[in-house]
Amino acid sequence: MPSRDPVQPLQDILDNINRIERFLTGKSALDIAEDERTLFASQYALLIISEAAKRLGDDADVLCPGQPWRDIRGIGNHLRHAYDNLDAVLIWKVFHEHLLLGTEQV
Repeated sequence: MPSRDPVQPLQDILDNINRIERFLTGKSALDIAEDERTLFASQYALLIISEAAKRLGDDADVLCPGQPWRDIRGIGNHLRHAYDNLDAVLIWKVFHEHLLLGTEQV
């Protein structure tokens, strides 16, 4: 259900991108895989980002055009359904290929 006020979901997205950046900067996918806390915390932050994107609803495209909102919403489904197989490589790739670039665009 989309939120009426987009400020909080947008802030949640930015806060959790920053968290993931603090967790993962300077780490390889192997480092993440070997550090259960970092892997779990990064996964949870991605879930929050995904849920916040869902709460934005159609406002997301208006407020921040050009973002892959469908993919952002979808990563949460992937992580929820694959909870028993945390994928450090996926989290590392999302961070390096999308979130670092995304912070400049959002």
